[in-house]
Amino acid sequence: MRPVTPPRRTRFALVAALLAAAAGAAGCGDGGAAAPAARPAPPRPIQALTMAPTQARVTGDYLGTLLSRASVLVLPQVSGYVRKVHVRPGQVVAAGAPLVDIDAREEGAALASAAAQADSAGASLALAEQSRARVEALFREGLATAQELDQRRADVAAAQAAVRAAGAQVAQRRVAVGNNVVRAPVPGVIGEVATRLGDFVTASTRLTTIAGEDGLELTVGIPAARARGLALGAPVEVLTDDDRLLHRGTAFFIGAEAEPRTQLVAVKTMVPAGLGLRPGEMVRVRVTYAVEQALQVPALAVVRQGGAAFLFVVGERAGALVVERRPVQLGALGPDGFVVAAGLHAGERVAVSSIQQLRDGAAVVIEPAPGAGSGSGSGAGSGSGAGAGSGAGAGSGVGSGSGVGSGAGAGSGAGSGAK
Repeated sequence: MRPVTPPRRTRFALVAALLAAAAGAAGCGDGGAAAPAARPAPPRPIQALTMAPTQARVTGDYLGTLLSRASVLVLPQVSGYVRKVHVRPGQVVAAGAPLVDIDAREEGAALASAAAQADSAGASLALAEQSRARVEALFREGLATAQELDQRRADVAAAQAAVRAAGAQVAQRRVAVGNNVVRAPVPGVIGEVATRLGDFVTASTRLTTIAGEDGLELTVGIPAARARGLALGAPVEVLTDDDRLLHRGTAFFIGAEAEPRTQLVAVKTMVPAGLGLRPGEMVRVRVTYAVEQALQVPALAVVRQGGAAFLFVVGERAGALVVERRPVQLGALGPDGFVVAAGLHAGERVAVSSIQQLRDGAAVVIEPAPGAGSGSGSGAGSGSGAGAGSGAGAGSGVGSGSGVGSGAGAGSGAGSGAK
């Protein structure tokens, strides 16, 4: 006879039953014990800052513009082609230093013509004087009339006037020829040189500008609301791009009205020469509005959410350190951080590290700031006895810096005895 094979569905049912029975047996073997509970997360190490009132500067950072107090526009006094340019932008020049040479051949020709006219006027004067002398002699002898004498005297006066006019024309042309070299009217720093070799210039052509060396005037616009409490003499600092102090001055001018479009009030201070700054340059400016006693927190300790500001304040719960996510009211941001206007008290500790990993109620442990001292210790022990022996030892040490460390060591020994 052939063996009877159970249907496929029946085989699947038998396999499932066997697996279920095996699982039940395993459960019975474990004694029905529940899965172990998850261990709580260990306290997170943080650094904390103990709050104490300090002098807080209420400041504002802005951009200001430097202007020269004595900027001179240099124009030529003659027309002609530029023959030579002696200076370059940024060059320091003395008063009278040559700036630009202009080809003034036309002025030279005009000077020669004026000199010739002056010579002609001089010759006419000499002839008129001779004629007057002859008529005067004839008049004394009764051979000339008074009318003739008056005419000769008038001729002399006219010739003298012509000589004076010709002399003035010569002087004017000589000055014009001397102006073919444009010189610095004041000492200072050369601005942009607007002309090049070969350019044709006239009396209205801008050649360059010279900024005086008596310092620069810094103008900064501050919000009208902040300007209400600002007084003359308020500290105004010029900063570099990397926040280094370049110059500390005071406000000598505060505008009486705000600019209608921007609602900014002009504040001015003086910046001395020799700092490498130039007229027209924009620089970073920090204006100090007030100095007051207040609690300050670093900007990195502040958490913002939905327009509100929060700090993680360290407290105790059931004998362990935890952090509280506390809403606070912040004041102005100064060089040392935010001023805390409300929500924090002196003596409380604020977390200043691992801010993004903290949650309200999280357990923490405060670790020393970098640079704190550390210590180490060592110990040794020995023991003896019959059959077994033990011993213990302890040691301590002091670390560098401001921290004190301690350590402990234990020793053990084994002995043997006769039975």
